[in-house]
Amino acid sequence: QVQLVESGGGLVQAGGSLRLSCAASGRTFSASTMGWFRQAPGKEREFVAAISGNTYNTYYADSVKGRFTISRDNAKNTVYLQMNSLKPEDTAVYYCAADLTPYRSYVAVNSYEYDVWGQGTQVTVSS
Repeated sequence: QVQLVESGGGLVQAGGSLRLSCAASGRTFSASTMGWFRQAPGKEREFVAAISGNTYNTYYADSVKGRFTISRDNAKNTVYLQMNSLKPEDTAVYYCAADLTPYRSYVAVNSYEYDVWGQGTQVTVSS
């Protein structure tokens, strides 16, 4: 079973940067697609970015493309989300998630395709 713990959230001014980390436990991490989602108050949870297991293919939501970068270090069982040029509309609770379906032919971008979730970390961007 995979367990996920996020860290790195905080308060930052618009235009600033943050790096989120998600530490995973479990033997299936390296083969699992890992995703980041976010949920702002009163809004549904939305996809942010994902990275596949061994091939490291990445996919981003249009709203963060060019500003956010997802990466992973399988030796450390950790996935990262580097967030640059932050905007107030990026304010949300950010969740790390693991897709445990083996050999999926595409990078999952829907929350229902992810099996394990972290507790979330708050990111607040002030204007």
